[in-house]
Amino acid sequence: MPKVALYNQSGSTVGDIELADAVFGIEPNAHVLHDAVVMQQASERRGTHDVKNRSEVRGGGRKPWRQKGTGRARQGSIRSPQWVGGGTVFGPTPRSYAYKLPKKVRRLAIKSALSSKVKNDEVKVLEALAFDAPKTKELATILSNLNVGRKALIVTDSLEDNLALSSRNIPGVKYVTADSINVFDVLNYDHFIVTKDAVAKIEEVLA
Repeated sequence: MPKVALYNQSGSTVGDIELADAVFGIEPNAHVLHDAVVMQQASERRGTHDVKNRSEVRGGGRKPWRQKGTGRARQGSIRSPQWVGGGTVFGPTPRSYAYKLPKKVRRLAIKSALSSKVKNDEVKVLEALAFDAPKTKELATILSNLNVGRKALIVTDSLEDNLALSSRNIPGVKYVTADSINVFDVLNYDHFIVTKDAVAKIEEVLA
């Protein structure tokens, strides 16, 4: 079982905590991680792109010249695709890019992401993290005590309103609950700061 240090809010080590091998100690699967990130980014695409086809462009209601006898090619509308100002053929239309990976693959991806953080020594486990009132300066001090760089993902077992308010004004810091973590966020942030209770909740779901 991987073992990491357990910290308090002052940044002092108060002991060690063993993490579940099945969640935090597997060999990261790079291919699955890539698939999960691509899926998540594709699902976030708005897909609002649109072009006008020949039925949507303005004009072209009348046949430009008679069918036969002019020596020119027959034409039915000046808004056909071959005309300047005509409609577009096979252009993009609004659609959803979202798709899903199998459940086992998604679980393997998040386990791989968490394990890679442990492997790279980028996980900080706290005894607890809660404020009586929104205190951005106090949270910044805690991050400084933990020697955390500018990009950090903070995870607790349940929603802490004061912590959410304290973190939102610090650039590069994101706060989520244990049931909201995703592969892209875990990989995107340099440090994974998680409370002891959140670790237990993550292991309960994924183990």
